[in-house]
Amino acid sequence: MSLDALHHVTVQTEDLEATRDFYRNILGLEVGPRPNLSFPGYWMYLGAQPVVHIVPRGNAIGGGAGNDTGSFDHFAFLARDFARVKAGLDAKGIRYRENHIETPPIDQLFFPDNNNVMIELNFPRSS
Repeated sequence: MSLDALHHVTVQTEDLEATRDFYRNILGLEVGPRPNLSFPGYWMYLGAQPVVHIVPRGNAIGGGAGNDTGSFDHFAFLARDFARVKAGLDAKGIRYRENHIETPPIDQLFFPDNNNVMIELNFPRSS
């Protein structure tokens, strides 16, 4: 198997619009094109890549309803400008956990979305 990159994650939710707004307003992702599927949802883009798919609970094409997807802890983005992002989270009342790793030199922020899906932001820093 030859993998190149993580393509996307799918978040199941009871509130499509609130989840869309969270990823747009907090992370700066943009709503973009989505195939004409048999259920509603949003594809949230980072540049040209749809990285977060938002679907109604029980309507994901992959795992769908049931226990097929198993345990899921969090997903992560590489990010930049730690101080600016942290200040933005503070201004929006988003509670987060901060972590600083010595080697490799990375600052991290962890916070849940409105569905309690944990998001990790990694900010590589110069050593």
